[in-house]
Amino acid sequence: MADSYDVIIIGGGPGGYVAAIRSAQLGMKTAVVEREHLGGICLNWGCIPTKALLRSAEVFHYMQHPAAYGLTLQGQAGVDIAAVVKRSRGVSAQLNGGVGFLMKKNKIDVIWGEAAITKPGEIKVGKPSKPAMQPANPAPKGVLGEGVYKAKHIVIATGARPRVLPGIEPDGKLIWTYFEAMVPPSMPKSLIVMGSGAIGIEFASFYRTMGAEVTVVELLPQILPVEDAEIAGLARKRFEKQGIKILTGAKVAKVEKGANGVTASVVDDKGATQTLSAERLISAVGVVCNVEGLGLEALGVKTERGAIVTDGVGRTNVPGIYAIGDVAGPPMLAHKAEHEGVICVEGIKGLHVHPMDKAKIPGCTYCNPQIASVGLTEAKAKEQGYSLKVGRFPFMGNGKAIALGEPEGLVKTIFDAKTGKLLGAHLIGAEVTELIQGFVVAMNLETTEEDLMHTVFPHPTLSETMHESVLDAYGRVVHV
Repeated sequence: MADSYDVIIIGGGPGGYVAAIRSAQLGMKTAVVEREHLGGICLNWGCIPTKALLRSAEVFHYMQHPAAYGLTLQGQAGVDIAAVVKRSRGVSAQLNGGVGFLMKKNKIDVIWGEAAITKPGEIKVGKPSKPAMQPANPAPKGVLGEGVYKAKHIVIATGARPRVLPGIEPDGKLIWTYFEAMVPPSMPKSLIVMGSGAIGIEFASFYRTMGAEVTVVELLPQILPVEDAEIAGLARKRFEKQGIKILTGAKVAKVEKGANGVTASVVDDKGATQTLSAERLISAVGVVCNVEGLGLEALGVKTERGAIVTDGVGRTNVPGIYAIGDVAGPPMLAHKAEHEGVICVEGIKGLHVHPMDKAKIPGCTYCNPQIASVGLTEAKAKEQGYSLKVGRFPFMGNGKAIALGEPEGLVKTIFDAKTGKLLGAHLIGAEVTELIQGFVVAMNLETTEEDLMHTVFPHPTLSETMHESVLDAYGRVVHV
């Protein structure tokens, strides 16, 4: 007889394991099926290890400029890439073990293998297949394995994988995805980064800081395409000042491999071609949802543009089957997946839930300088017919930023001129990925400009730039 559960979640990434914990908290018998590693791509090969790499790059940057802080450094600062990678992998391993502990603490069964939904309420788990870029981990001790399992509710949280372009397929040696870019056996002297979204820009920033020559190729006219154009423009100037070469309105049309390098033919939007050579190429042109092999077509589960269609609280068109996280479509962010998972299982339990408002999900890019945003860009707000009041405040006018030696940055706020509603906030500069949540809270509380102007911000902090930007939108800025 098949083991039976209230909820089975396919996928143990941020969305899956958080949904499982909330399900268990609500008193439902819960299991997670995982084929590779608890914590998913984010914890093992994405968000967390890349931040560890970027932290090493940040420290190295400061080591190269001690005089700016009145310090001296005996000897020359250097990079031990093996040690940098080892630290990054150690951080991921620690957190991976932590997720396993949380499963045990919350009495959640872990089923090791690859799942397919044979019919609503039933899944079959087989041996893990070898993932495209990384061998599957061995099954941890004390977990369940192959077999048939039943559940009243099945939640799909299988995530996404790197998009592969025909003719530029990653080979693990010369052409990399983020998997290989996180564990280089040696430091390449030169790199081509194809794509300027968050993943591409973070790796461009890391490798340039570590000393590599980096060229970024972006198909669209603007790098960081989802960001406000003004912020993206400032970012480009900073990146180019650091020595990153940027080609926009251009695509990599062809790649030829050599013994220890690649040659890329790049075509711009006017049809002109140029040739770039580098030791390695990183393909960062987006991701595709992991929908294959789940049995969705036979079940009639609706998909659109490669993602599973849901109703805002995780329900698909087939009763008893749900989807959360990357596999349910953009924005493909870990924090979106986590919150989506909570909404989904609370709805399953019968609690009153509100569909996620994707307009209030913050986005962060951990390059140097950091970039963070929430809500509408200025262009999008105008497209939607709003009359705007826009505020800006430079880090140069902030005492804490100057004391930190980080005076280059900007906070931009966008308000509806008629109602005072905060429509969007866009930041570039030191630690803005930590500042953005203040604006996210404000938007969720439907805070107006008056509320923000009368809020007392602590001094001296970078957060004062947020206050001054609001003041600037209404002609009351103080420190510029």
